[in-house]
Order: sequence, then structure tokens, then C-alpha cells
Amino acid sequence: MIKQFVFCLLVLSSIAVNGQYNFPYQNPELPLEERVADLINNMTLAEKVSQLMSDAPGIERLELPKYNWWNESLHGVARAGYATVFPQSITIAASWDSALVYEVASVISDEARAKHQEYLRRGQRDIYQGLTFWSPNINIFRDPRWGRGHETYGEDPYLTGQLGLAYVKGLQGTDTDYLKVVATAKHFAVHSGPEALRHKFDAQTSDRDLWETYLPAFRTLVTEGKVASVMTAYNRFRGEAASANTFLFDMLRNKWGFDGYVVSDCGAIHDIWKDHMVSENATTASALALGNGTDLNCGTTYEALVQAVEQGLVEEATLDKALIRLFKARFRLGMFDPVEDVAYAQIPYTLNNHPVHDVLARKAAQESIVLLKNKDHILPISKTVKKVAVIGPNANNIQSLWGNYNGVPVHPVTVYEGIKNKLAPAAVVTYAEGVPLAKGIPTMEVIPSIYLETAKGTQGLDAAYFNNHNWEGTPLFVQVDDHIDFNWDIDTPSPAFTMQHYSVRWTGYLKVPETGTYYFSDWGKPYLDFSINDALNGGGKHTHHPKMNPKEIYLEKGKKYAIEIKYSNLYGNAIAQMMWSVPKVNQLQEAIDLANTSDITVLVLGLNERLEGEEMQIDLEGFSGGDRTSLDLPKTQIALLKAMVATGKPLVLVLLNGSALSVNYAAENVQGILTAGYPGQQGGNAIADVLFGDYNPAGRLPVTYYASVNQLPDFEDYSMAGRTYRYFEGKPLFPFGYGLSYTSFEYSNLQLPQKIDITKGIKVTVDVKNTGEMDGDEVVQLYIKDEKGSTPRPIVALKDFDRIHLKKGTNKTVSFIVTPRQLAMINKKGEQVVEPGWFTVYMGGSQPSKENHNYVSKRFKISGSKIVVPF
Repeated sequence: MIKQFVFCLLVLSSIAVNGQYNFPYQNPELPLEERVADLINNMTLAEKVSQLMSDAPGIERLELPKYNWWNESLHGVARAGYATVFPQSITIAASWDSALVYEVASVISDEARAKHQEYLRRGQRDIYQGLTFWSPNINIFRDPRWGRGHETYGEDPYLTGQLGLAYVKGLQGTDTDYLKVVATAKHFAVHSGPEALRHKFDAQTSDRDLWETYLPAFRTLVTEGKVASVMTAYNRFRGEAASANTFLFDMLRNKWGFDGYVVSDCGAIHDIWKDHMVSENATTASALALGNGTDLNCGTTYEALVQAVEQGLVEEATLDKALIRLFKARFRLGMFDPVEDVAYAQIPYTLNNHPVHDVLARKAAQESIVLLKNKDHILPISKTVKKVAVIGPNANNIQSLWGNYNGVPVHPVTVYEGIKNKLAPAAVVTYAEGVPLAKGIPTMEVIPSIYLETAKGTQGLDAAYFNNHNWEGTPLFVQVDDHIDFNWDIDTPSPAFTMQHYSVRWTGYLKVPETGTYYFSDWGKPYLDFSINDALNGGGKHTHHPKMNPKEIYLEKGKKYAIEIKYSNLYGNAIAQMMWSVPKVNQLQEAIDLANTSDITVLVLGLNERLEGEEMQIDLEGFSGGDRTSLDLPKTQIALLKAMVATGKPLVLVLLNGSALSVNYAAENVQGILTAGYPGQQGGNAIADVLFGDYNPAGRLPVTYYASVNQLPDFEDYSMAGRTYRYFEGKPLFPFGYGLSYTSFEYSNLQLPQKIDITKGIKVTVDVKNTGEMDGDEVVQLYIKDEKGSTPRPIVALKDFDRIHLKKGTNKTVSFIVTPRQLAMINKKGEQVVEPGWFTVYMGGSQPSKENHNYVSKRFKISGSKIVVPF
């Protein structure tokens, strides 16, 4: 590590005084193409291949520092210590606010730059420390069973494209010379589960679904957002692996003019031969992927490219083409220029987690809350209330605030804490969990020190800290730690350690407060495991490893159990926590009693990243491998919900969830319902703001809430027939675009040109008035129905939207321009065209339907010949 640090210093000092450079590529006065060519032309074949993989080593003789391409920033800088955690993507999509997404992305990239520069100052150039971020996920959330759907912006291609566009622009910055960071549009292009099959399945779609649903958002980010990177998917598309797909790469490069680099999803090149079996081995798979367009391999399969070149399977010039794209990105990030020349490199580390970012996190959470039901105006709750019961497994659960691919917030605020912040001490705010999140998924807490004992019989655990990864040799120092609850951020437990080069082992004994079933779980980033040995009492050894469900162990009061916990720091996100859940007795009754003695109950239910996510090891009723097999709440939560209704007390349900829930019983029996998604670090305060009237909710659903999973087609079927609001003909529980407010809005005076010339676009205007008693936001939504086009056509399709603020009693004229591309469709010949015929435009605060009448509409006709719109 010291050698690496010295090498970094040498690189930084290699630019001599008076503008003399050891290599031409270091000279910022030369043209970019010349600098890139100089660097690549001086590499050997083996060196070139090494730079085509995500963990690219340094080349000392060229003074080229190492670089790891893998970093994450889905809703905040992830896996790199403390960072501001904003609402998850599907949650902020409910804001329908492109300007907000841009503002959030700008802050994320500020923190990303600040962290990167701090890492460089410390001599660190490893995973999750670079400037190339693998976000946003713009796959279409076509089916609510997909566990990764909450990483996306929802089920509509236009909404997804516009929010993704704002995110990319905010991330990449506005400097004409330098990129702030690199954004990556993923996963190109037809990918949305099932998770268990993602390495093997072959997605098949019609041309219509491909062009009208799966590709538009990618096209928007490439052509309008100038996204610098695109990531391929794991699966095949029409028989070819996505990472070597001739059709998709032709579209990307030749028709859309993409000039950035393409990176594979991690391990996807390996999948080409091992799982898809469309290539013979790693060598042929690497040649195929590189030759067809994947420049960078997340993984190590591209090591075989040396052999591929030697065997004539791929030309070295093809490697050079990929390297040019990759190094152009690094040069555009300013990585080879003097730090003082790069404005983004001046962002101070003190900006990370700045209080002003906390304010934005609260605003983003507020805007993302969707009010689903408000019978008899139970909301907002009066602040004169004297006693509030906050109940449920998500009520005081930090992990339920953020979803996956998350950073670590310094001061996360749960719903219970947010309500206390709002009302205490004027009101009594009490809490009960009621039930676990799901059977076998209890709420975890750090094991208290009182239940830990060292070998000498003192309280705590014996801790040995090693100056290596693997707990080898003599520890650098030993001490007694009261418990295991550490977050070293990007620092280390001792100045003697360097990041990614230390490990800790804790040993001692565990005592338990009562006999029963305990659940144990690590929360170690990136590595922690443990074992419990009751050999002292004639029993055996229980072990647990990362990324598994909580370990269930039956323990007896009065016995001591030998325990060993091991942590190894492999990257900067240094968290080590040893957690458990003690046996719970009469939880449900405790919640009932609490509700009965309160004036109102706020019940907080839903999901979290322990139930839905990426390729998870979970197999519970309703959940499988990260995906869902049911849209219902877990049975434990349904029992709690019914018990709360049975109390007869006023009841408001708050849902924290990433995917749609079939909360039919709640919709019929609960007076007030809102969903806050995964609201980020300020979620609790934002929810309290809405519950008690300090913020008027205006979020809209970015997905359809179906009444049952039985309303859905087969999960593995990639046809859009019967899916999403555009093609679903049944009755949803809550429709796409739906959301209530504490005020009311009226639409009138819908205007279109008297003469339609679609080649110039169609200007559509409408007047919106706040007719209620509160100031508030309204999301104006424009839908179009093609009445005579080739079938099947969407029932209606979103074509534009705008979130506006209106004081009570005021009005505003809102206008949109509908372009030929927005009206285009795929005809029977496979052309993308605008066909002459009748259309209907709808303008309102939600999707037009039989149940919703708060919109205005007008028919219009397009005459003449069809207009062909380029793909």
C-alpha cells in the first residue's frame, strides 16, 4: 500500500516545471485524440488487455495510475462511507419533477467528486472510489414482481426517459471541457427479471414493444443527454447475448450516434459462454463481446483477449478502438490534467454530507409522497392531538428508508422519530413494532454490551486488529470493545492502518436474556461473518456468512456461548455491526393495547431491501430470490393491519415500499393511506410534514397498483400485452399517475391549433386553477389516445407532464409541444410513423379513466400522408 501511495505521488509529480512532460499524453495543451493515441500506442498487448477490465492496474513505466471503473450512485454516492441518501429512484419518480431529479443528481455528483479527490489525497484508487458511476437504471418496470424495479423510474417509457435525462445531466455537469462524473444508462436494453433467470433467459419482444416501450428511454439519454456510458444486460435478446448483440449495438452506435463507451454488467461476459452457451469458452466469448461493441468488462473474462488476438479471433486494432473510448472518458474527467485546471476537482470534501444536502433530501422525500386515500379528511392530522401510536415493522426501521444501491446516512430519521420531532413534547408519541417485517425477517439491533463477555470475564469482547486482510500473524494491537457497532466511514480504526488492508477478529462469550429463538445477522460492509459455538454446553457450532438471511438459533438463558466475529475491509465503506433479534413475546397484543390508549394510530407497513432486490438469497412466502410471487403484504403485516382496524381507532396507513402493493383490505377499511416509497435519510421528517399538514402532498404513482397478481401475465413473458396502464384493461387498485392532494384543482380551456401541422409540433395549452383551501403542487399530465392507428395501440399514453405550484385561488396556463416522435408508432410494416387519423388529447391531474373525471379532452385530426420518424 505504501508502494502504491509513493507511485501515486510520482504520477502527480511527473509533470515537471516549465511545462515539460515525460510523456506527450500528460500535456493538456495537445489535442485529446493525440494524447489518447500516444498513451495507447505505447502499451504492449498485455497492458492493453489489462485496461479493458474494470479493475485496471497502473502501468508504472508509463506513469499511468491504476483505476477501478466500478462505482455506484443510484440515489446518493453508494458504498463509499457516509453520504447523503436521497429517495430511491422509483420513489423520486413519484415526484414527477425533472428539475428536482436534476438538482439531486447535481448534489450526488458534488459529493462524488469530493470523495474522489479525498481518496486521491490518501493514495486510494480502488473500487467505489472513482468517477465512473453505473447509474441510472432506466429499464422499464414492466412487472411489479421484479425485485430490482425500485431501482427504475417506473413503467412508462416517457416518464423514465425524462427523469433519466435529468439525472444524467445533473451527474455529468455543464462544463464544456470536463465531465463532472460519468453516468451510465443501464441495462441495455430489454431487461426486467426474473432475477433467478437473468444470466440465462432470452428476452423476446415484438418490434412494436421494443421501439415503443423498451428502447425510448435509452434513445433519449443517448441522443439528448449525451450519456457517456451504457451498460449491457445479463440476458440474451433475440438469441444473442446483450453484451455481444449485433442488433442493439448497431442501433446504439450507427443510428443513435453513441460515441461513449459500453461496459458489461458484472460477469456478463462470462455468462456468454458459461450460462448462455452461445460461445465455446472465455476466449471466444471475449472476442465476440469486444468485436461486437462491449469496450469494458466488469470482471476478468477479458484476460482471454491476449489469447484471442494471438489466435486471430479479434484484431488488436479492435482493442485499440475500445481503449480510445475508455481513455477519452478518463481524459474528459480531467484525470491526466493538473488538478488546478479542473474546476470540479476543487469541490471540497467538506461538501460531502453538507447540511444543505439534508434539506434537499427532505424536499425530495416530501415531493415523492403519494396520498392514496383520505376518507373524511382524516389527513392532515391536527397538531392538537394528545397521544399518537406509531406502530409497525417499518415504523422505526432505518433499513426501510433507502432501498438498495444505497449510501450510508449519518442521521437517518425514521417515521417514528419524524413524528416525535413534529409533536413532542406537546403530544405523547409511542411506538410498538407489532410484528416482524415477514416471517423469518425480524427487526435487528446491535447486540448490547451487557450480553457480551471477554475471556477474562469482563464485559465486552476481545478484539484483535490486524494489518492485513486475513487475520494473519500477530495483531497490530488488541483491546476490549464493548460491542460491535462501528462505522469508520473512509477512515480506519487506527492511523497505523490503511484502507482495504486491515481486518478485525472479536472473540468472547455471548449470554442471552431469555430462552428462545434468536436471529443473528451481520451488517458488515464489505465483509463480516460470525460463528457461535455452544460446545461448552454440549452443543454444536453455528456459522453465518454474508449475504444470507438472518441465522435462526435456539439459545437458552443461563448458558454461555463462545462467539467469534470476523471483519475484513476490502473497500472504503467500513461498517462492522453484529446484530440480533431477541425472542419477541406478545408483540401483537402490545400494539393493540397501545392503539387502544391513543387518539390516533399511524401504522407503518410495507417492504424493504431485505425482501426485494437484486438476486437475493431469500425464499419466503410471497418472495423468491429478490422477486415477488405475490403483491400482497406479508401475512404478518396483514394480521397487524386487521388488528389495528379492529380497534376502531382513527387509523392512517403509511407504506414504505419499492414495488406496488395489493393493499385491497386497507383500501376498503383504512381512512387514510399514503405511500412514501423508500424515502431516504429524511423520510421520517418528510412523512410527518405530510401527516400533520406542513406539506401538501402531490406525488403521483409511477407504476400501476394492481388489485392482485392474478391480473398479470406470465412474469417471463416480455410482451407488453396486458401490462402497465397503457395495455392493462382490468381495474387497478390505484392507477398509474394517481395521487391526491389536500386541495383541489380544476382544468379548463384546453386549446389546440385550429390547423394541425404535425411536422412543426402541436402546441397544447390548458388552464389550471387551485380551487381548494391550501396552496399546493399539481402534476399536469398530458395523455394521447391514437384512435385509428395500427393495433394494438395503447389505451392512452403519457406524452408530457409538468409539476407546478399554485397558491389557493390562483390559476396558471400550462403549455406543451407534442412532437412527431411523441405521436409515432410502429405500423404493420415495422416502420415508425405518424399515421393520419383521429387522436384525443387529455389534460388533467391524473390518468383519464371512468373513475377519474378531473381532466379535459379534445379530439383532433392529422391529415395527409404518413410521416416516417427515424428510429
